[in-house]
Amino acid sequence: MKVEEKLFKTKFKADAHEHCHLKIKDREICLKCDTKPCTAFCPAQVYTWEKDKIIVGYENCLECGSCRIACPYYNIEWRYPRGGFGVQYRMG
Repeated sequence: MKVEEKLFKTKFKADAHEHCHLKIKDREICLKCDTKPCTAFCPAQVYTWEKDKIIVGYENCLECGSCRIACPYYNIEWRYPRGGFGVQYRMG
């Protein structure tokens, strides 16, 4: 089974009472970043670029925390979603 097929089975339950669990602290720092490792390091491709703007697709997040480690500027604020929300894995 391909990784994309496995990721399709993973669901993310958004919390309507709290904002996204991922946050770019300063978007200007992202514009200055040459390598943009967040786009390559994240296994679920949460971070993408559209023109000069970074897009955070938190619904794809696997909650691995790799993005906060990969960012050379520590510009990504990451925290676990509240209990009962966030990533929901399915077996198979």
